[in-house]
Amino acid sequence: MAAGAPRVFVSHLSGVPVFDPNGDQVGRVRDLVAMLRVGGRPPRILGLVVEVVSRRRIFLPMTRVTGVESGQVITTGVVNMRRFEQRPTERLVLGEFLDRRVRLVESGEEVTVLDVAIQQLPARRDWEIDKYFVRKGRGGALRRKGETLTVEWSAVSGFSLEEHGQGAENLVATFERLRPADVANALHHLSPKRRVEVASALDDDRLADVLEELPEDDQVEILGKLKEERAADVLEAMDPDDAADLLSELPEEDKERLLTLMRPDDAADVRRLMSYEERTAGGLMTTEPIVLRPDATVADALARVRQSDLSPALAAQVYVCRSPDETPTGKYLGTVHFQRLLRDPPFTLVSSIVDSDLVPLPPDTPLPTVTSYLAAYNLVSAPVVDESGSLLGAVTVDDVLDHLLPEDWRETDFHGEGGIRHGRT
Repeated sequence: MAAGAPRVFVSHLSGVPVFDPNGDQVGRVRDLVAMLRVGGRPPRILGLVVEVVSRRRIFLPMTRVTGVESGQVITTGVVNMRRFEQRPTERLVLGEFLDRRVRLVESGEEVTVLDVAIQQLPARRDWEIDKYFVRKGRGGALRRKGETLTVEWSAVSGFSLEEHGQGAENLVATFERLRPADVANALHHLSPKRRVEVASALDDDRLADVLEELPEDDQVEILGKLKEERAADVLEAMDPDDAADLLSELPEEDKERLLTLMRPDDAADVRRLMSYEERTAGGLMTTEPIVLRPDATVADALARVRQSDLSPALAAQVYVCRSPDETPTGKYLGTVHFQRLLRDPPFTLVSSIVDSDLVPLPPDTPLPTVTSYLAAYNLVSAPVVDESGSLLGAVTVDDVLDHLLPEDWRETDFHGEGGIRHGRT
């Protein structure tokens, strides 16, 4: 763990207020959700259980938490108000870890967990359990005698998953370090029953990433086995273009029902994508490129590019547009490529270094023309702009490749000898 990375004891988070970026209170922290892992790795913190004004408890992923302090939690402002439901692979830190009897690895002595410290990984929004505050002797919280000490997470036994076992919990844990494409490959070769069990045990963001890498038949099968509200959550977590492709494979009645359950903004993006022909720039594009206003600086642009959830293709350039800066935007002014951002001082306005010579693609541009455009200008992403001059989205090279390869390319065993090996994240 990098020196200086934030560390917080979870007892200090219980009941603290959760605020959005505008300073409005969303609710209060009631618990933390952790996932146990194999291979001697510390439990990962998936998110917070937050009680909102209506006393409903919701799940707030750590990827949407921008600040954690003893007195408050700050979110990105994007909150899903659906009721929290604990899954088989999840553990509640306050509810299940505190007052638990565990053993010190070195001595075998039994101790009681009084508190748990979590720490943020460097340069990421991921959090892990870092230390345990324990008391020696029996009696738990009711007995105040006995030595107390703070130990590393690896110094106690009683939390980690065993390496063996047949449950989905263990299999999901072993999948954690694989790339989504490799998890998808493994799921594809499981039995239908097992595939659905394991997919259901993945958290929303992870399942969304994996679904994007699966063949369409597997996608439809898994989505159809999820509860409708969970299916809508997963669709919201997917890239809008991938969610649109998946929904287009469903019967009209099912499609409309899921779109109705999704957040209005997410559903609007997906509906817009579904209005274009599939093999056109509009049908291929994502509606979530990096968009900046003309008065943004190079420093602002680099901060956006550094976001860990961006694909390399989308992080390769930013698009400068007048307000509003969400697609469809105000007037599109041009593109600033990543290399140019690295060459100019941080205080430089992006409007002064914008590339306005590159003609954007209309949404009805056919796939062969899109492919030629990317190849001719050596691009990994291209802007899609409508007749009024608004940026609608961006077509990335990976989406183009998906449509150029044979339909069954995802089912090909490309992990064998001479092929691509399983990667680690």
